[in-house]
Amino acid sequence: MTLFLSVSNQMDLINEGTILIGMDYLFFAKYAPLYYEGALLALNIAAISVILSIMVGLCCACIHYYKVPLLKPSVSIYIELSRNTPLLVQLFFLYFGLPKMGIRFESESCAIIALTFLGGSYMSEAFRSGLESIGKLQLESGLSIGLNKIQLMRYVVLPQAFAIALPAIGANIIFLIKETSMLSVVALEDPMFVAKDLIGMNSDTKEALLLLVVTYIVMILPLSLILTFIEKKVRHAGYGH
Repeated sequence: MTLFLSVSNQMDLINEGTILIGMDYLFFAKYAPLYYEGALLALNIAAISVILSIMVGLCCACIHYYKVPLLKPSVSIYIELSRNTPLLVQLFFLYFGLPKMGIRFESESCAIIALTFLGGSYMSEAFRSGLESIGKLQLESGLSIGLNKIQLMRYVVLPQAFAIALPAIGANIIFLIKETSMLSVVALEDPMFVAKDLIGMNSDTKEALLLLVVTYIVMILPLSLILTFIEKKVRHAGYGH
């Protein structure tokens, strides 16, 4: 009789969508689309921010490399300010602080500006390390065959600098995607926002967090593998040594 009741209770749990370890399958089926939509939003913002960060970083690195008067100190201040303040503080300043001064941005704009402001400084340091690793002999050889400074940068310096900086650039891209988990503070419905919202409504903490972890793994792991593959191909081709 006891065995029958035990089996009966287990069947009831399974019929309700609950397995023995307490996970609710119905929760996964019902709310997984919300995580998918949140992931798309986060990836769209991250993609725009990464592109802008690379542009900002490359410009700042070139200013440092050529020691441009007046601009070089400004770039140094920007890098120190960006790298030494948390993204959360930057988001709060943009979303809550600037409106007090009459300047308002939409949530998406705040997210892109903050991620670009943060990512640009990290990309700048990555590119600068690559640029400064190019030997003077290569520069002198390029000038001796008649290349001007623009051609020298385009054909000699940048290809090698990019290859050398590629691991750091890839790490920064992954870093920026992970930092999108902060976007919920500016009312963007990213995966973190969805998880916190579902926990507050349903108290299904373990299911919500498990979906959150799976979402970020699906977002980041394929990109990480692709970047690793590209890095190996670049190294195999002889660049970056």
